[in-house]
Amino acid sequence: MIVLLPPVWAKKLLLASKIEGRDLMSERRVVVTGLGAITAIGNNVNELWNSVVAGKSGAGPITRFDTSKFKTKFACEIKNFNVLDHFDRKDARKYDLFTHYAVIAADEAIQQAGIDENSVDVERTGVIMSSGNGGLLTFENLVIDYVNGGYNPRFNPFFVTKVISNTSAGLISIKHGFQGVNYCPVAACASSNIAIIEAFNHIKWNKADVIVAGGSEAPITQATIGGFGAMRALSTENENPAGASRPFDESRNGFVAGEGGGALILEERQHAIVRGATIYAEIVGGGLTADAHHIAMSHSEGRGAYLSMKQAIVEAGITASEVDYINVHATSTPIGDIAESNALHNLYNGDYGNMCVSSSKSMTGHLMGGAGAVEAIITIKSILEGTVTPTINTKTIDPKIDQNLDVVMDQSRKKEIQYAISNTFGFGGHNASVLFKKA
Repeated sequence: MIVLLPPVWAKKLLLASKIEGRDLMSERRVVVTGLGAITAIGNNVNELWNSVVAGKSGAGPITRFDTSKFKTKFACEIKNFNVLDHFDRKDARKYDLFTHYAVIAADEAIQQAGIDENSVDVERTGVIMSSGNGGLLTFENLVIDYVNGGYNPRFNPFFVTKVISNTSAGLISIKHGFQGVNYCPVAACASSNIAIIEAFNHIKWNKADVIVAGGSEAPITQATIGGFGAMRALSTENENPAGASRPFDESRNGFVAGEGGGALILEERQHAIVRGATIYAEIVGGGLTADAHHIAMSHSEGRGAYLSMKQAIVEAGITASEVDYINVHATSTPIGDIAESNALHNLYNGDYGNMCVSSSKSMTGHLMGGAGAVEAIITIKSILEGTVTPTINTKTIDPKIDQNLDVVMDQSRKKEIQYAISNTFGFGGHNASVLFKKA
């Protein structure tokens, strides 16, 4: 098998292989060498981390549109954001907000990892960037304009590329010249965890050396808030937005929509070592399953969630008892939180040992297709810093939630973490669990 690398890198890898006495073709481990994020509680990874450690909520009144006709009038909007700080005016107009967020997160991760066309083989460097909804804001605005004004012969020539979900992956590759695997997994709220797992697999399969993986979402639109509101999935606590998202709490009444994106640089371990890259964590397992139950409700016993976590643990070659922390999907919906609790109970047989859980959605809101990437970053930072971030607003655990489950509430907790899982589950019954190991 031929590995297409610049000659100098091929020689370094061969030398490293001989020194360690290992066959690089038979053992390909995957590590994380870069992180990037933009969220309602931080416009970069450091701001995000400081906010979640402090238990800061990103929720507030929606400013994007008139909410007088809506039952839910708040969300987790990104603050202090000017697209022209990142794009020139001409380019900014070509892309939807979800693409802006994806590119910004990817740029931070790429810069942090120190990769460019001179440090990697661009033909073996890919982008797998997801979105659950794509350019919904662009599509919505066009429909409103059409209904109000009729057909405009000067239709925006960028309409199609602003709307389609794969635009972010394509644009990131164009900007950085990455010619490897490139696509966009779409599986609702599981989308960006699937992107991470797919990137993990491609590197293991020796189809790539480096992949930018993650996802983004810009769902704070009239259609999204109206649609989820009609399903009674959103919290309606307009008087107290900051306290509305309270996963596992007995009084929870729905999730809080959030926007933003996250990106991780996944890299073959030996490739990263030869480059002298900083390794933040290793990915050792991924689980992808289906509930095969209902288009919008989790399986009541969390069957699919149980299977996705089990798959990740089996692939890693460890036992559930070795997992120290799980960043749970827990969106603060009455049905979903119970299903995940049941899945955890079945996985551990009710005996959790020293494992604890928390939900960062209580602070960031639910980023839908971008949730997995942002929560993966928080999980990795938890491993690095030995800190479990809190599930804010949760005061009294629902009696239907396993009372033995150690939910970190109120404030962050110091904890040594060797293995951690990040869960995401999406409408359609899609489940994705990623298992990280301390580097």
